[in-house]
Amino acid sequence: MYVVKSPLVDADLKTVAEALQGALVDLVDLSLVAKQIHWNVVGPRFRSVHLQLDEVVASARTHSDTVAERASALGVPPDGRAATVSSGSGITTAPAGWIKDGDGVGAMVDALGSVITRMRERVLATGEPDPVSQDIFIQITADLEKHHWMFQAENA
Repeated sequence: MYVVKSPLVDADLKTVAEALQGALVDLVDLSLVAKQIHWNVVGPRFRSVHLQLDEVVASARTHSDTVAERASALGVPPDGRAATVSSGSGITTAPAGWIKDGDGVGAMVDALGSVITRMRERVLATGEPDPVSQDIFIQITADLEKHHWMFQAENA
């Protein structure tokens, strides 16, 4: 049953729906990983890393909302439930306990790198079936790459 009918043909909708759902899962998990590190980071760079992590959280939450609303606009119900995020994310879980600032930065470099790799795959997958969704993925990837660069520079 369709509540909202997509303008895309079924085969294209399947491709785009998978890309949007995967992006939603990755973005929700990215925000959770960044917040976990944010709460537990310690060390001489505590304050700067702590604040930088909140910037990633804000970006990931904004982008996850954009992705979920795009899915809804195409007639695909987005699924951001904890079990779905846990089973579908491409990000390694955040370390437990206190996290030294350099280790937290390294974990964010890895997490962002994983999400960026998957976003770039989504950019390619959606180019033909839905350039509108592709544009969203391009914008998200650019923003995440900026965060990635800044965290890499933090540990250089």
